Amino acid sequence: MRFRTEFDTLGKIKVPAEKYWGASTQRSNKYFDIGDFLVRPIVIKSIAMIKKAAAIVNEKNGDIDKKISKIIIKVANEIISGKHKDHFPLKVWQTGSGTQTNMNVNEVISNRAIELLGGKMGSKKPVHPNDHVNKSQSTNDVFPSAMHIAIAIRATGKLLPSLKLLNQELKKKSKEFSKIIKVGRTHLQDATPITLGQEFSGYHSQLSKCIKRIEHALEEIYFLAQGGTAVGTGLNTRKGFDKEVVLELKKMTKLPFKPSDNKFAALAAHDSIVNFSGTMNTTAVCLMKIANDIRFLGSGPRAGYGELILPENEPGSSIMPGKVNPTQCEAVTMVCVKVIGNHNGITMAGSHGHFELNVFKPLIIHNILQSIHIMSDSTKSFANYCVKGLKADKKKIKQFLDNSLMLVTALSPIIGYDNAAKIAKRAYKNGTTLKEESIKSGLINEKEYNKIVDVKKMISPY
Repeated sequence: MRFRTEFDTLGKIKVPAEKYWGASTQRSNKYFDIGDFLVRPIVIKSIAMIKKAAAIVNEKNGDIDKKISKIIIKVANEIISGKHKDHFPLKVWQTGSGTQTNMNVNEVISNRAIELLGGKMGSKKPVHPNDHVNKSQSTNDVFPSAMHIAIAIRATGKLLPSLKLLNQELKKKSKEFSKIIKVGRTHLQDATPITLGQEFSGYHSQLSKCIKRIEHALEEIYFLAQGGTAVGTGLNTRKGFDKEVVLELKKMTKLPFKPSDNKFAALAAHDSIVNFSGTMNTTAVCLMKIANDIRFLGSGPRAGYGELILPENEPGSSIMPGKVNPTQCEAVTMVCVKVIGNHNGITMAGSHGHFELNVFKPLIIHNILQSIHIMSDSTKSFANYCVKGLKADKKKIKQFLDNSLMLVTALSPIIGYDNAAKIAKRAYKNGTTLKEESIKSGLINEKEYNKIVDVKKMISPY
């Protein structure tokens, strides 16, 4: 491998000749070779957007030459389009401000620009990574802004569409199953009747509220720290720089970004991300309930509840022929556990903002983006390969309903709670039906029983 020599404030260091990164990135490669999680491409893309926006505004304000601005914009666009991925090698576990990642982008833009202009890579001439690419910026405002941009892009482009797809399928099932009356269950014990449609309407309502919570939390994510520079004061920027940069970012992303109204809070705390993660945590709790209910209702086929017939997507066992498992449900529940765990990490990291800077930024953005990614993919898969193909086993449902002892609840207002309880207990002990024991009791005749114990009248107020 060929190397070139680059310089920083600590001296010289050898860098692979074919790579665009510079001294800062190379030192990070050496000193932070921790784990195998790289900084996500969407974070790099978001930082490149900021570099482009800053170059536009800096040139407009006369702070960098037009030629320099033009080439920075050109290279930033290359990165935004997905090029040069091999030039961003840094791991998540680095400095808590994300300085190495910001410098990685600065160096790649600088060296690529120098290459395009026919200069010598590593010379920092005519495009300097700090003096030009990082002009009017600090890692301390670039990285949190990039965090918010990345979250907003992924939340609007992946997360919300996937959740809404699942919710549409749940709504369809609530209508499809609206006439199917079944046994309700509380405490995992038989309860009064409910329709399968009503059960699914509960899932739909849960998820609808989760979507609204996420959309509401997203409003805070649209506020950007850019313009705060090192500690929130805006040192080394012009007045109004923050507004102008954010305006350019709005144009690029088509998202309603705004300058943060308090840059000190934007740099030192990440409450808005903790809050956003909290709505995903709640959504994970919601999805856990829905996926588990469907898994249990589909259990069997002969020794479980068996009220739902789940789609058969793949063989379920390497040893038991013909077995089909609720794999989509299981995938969702595993994702839910991970999202909940990620939120705990984000909560702890968010609580450790000390003085003018929170230094858990790479962890926070890694966790939240992972949660968005896996929740988006799993809910989309769950909607398409499970919920959409669900069928009701009407025969099994009717069998359970006919044998239910809790139909006795309809008799309670007529013959009293204690008498109704006695009838239910006798039916259970004797292996008889409620109807038999009710007539035997002498408290009610067959005609009255048939009129009162009507499951169609038991699924709504009288």
